[in-house]
Amino acid sequence: MVVFPAVPGDGTVRAWLLGIATPPVVRTLKVINEAGSWKVLLPASLLLFVAYPRGRRHWWVWGGLMIVAPIAEGLLKILIGRPRPEDASMGFPSGHATAAAAYFGALFYLAKTLPPPARSLVRVGAVLTIVLVAMARVILRAHWPADTLAGIALGLALASIAVMVAEREE
Repeated sequence: MVVFPAVPGDGTVRAWLLGIATPPVVRTLKVINEAGSWKVLLPASLLLFVAYPRGRRHWWVWGGLMIVAPIAEGLLKILIGRPRPEDASMGFPSGHATAAAAYFGALFYLAKTLPPPARSLVRVGAVLTIVLVAMARVILRAHWPADTLAGIALGLALASIAVMVAEREE
């Protein structure tokens, strides 16, 4: 059962993104795509605990975030039942976009303890990575644009909940 079959503009945005998918763009986005993969995010999560004292203090919050994000995304895929554009498997929301938004959303928050120039650099990098992972998922033909936007929304919502829990524990 497909609960959420189509989103207005999805096809148009996807066609535009696929139109800018030159071979160098595709090669670059294949690398960036990994920033939404557990192969990168698991060691990166461990790095949060090393690099940020606030990350160490609330290790269970950030670890829990990275466990809850794929569970929530997987459950929503089952509940919503929207197929990917070129595959019958479920695609809404994008798991890579969810994971990237959860991790880099947490990183955005944790960067508040850095000096201003470093904080700005980390935060801009975090936002840019989230956007590029979402674009990569569409350009690599794995998702509709709405799938990636939903993944970003879910990941950032979960990161926001984690931030509220961590702040409450201060």
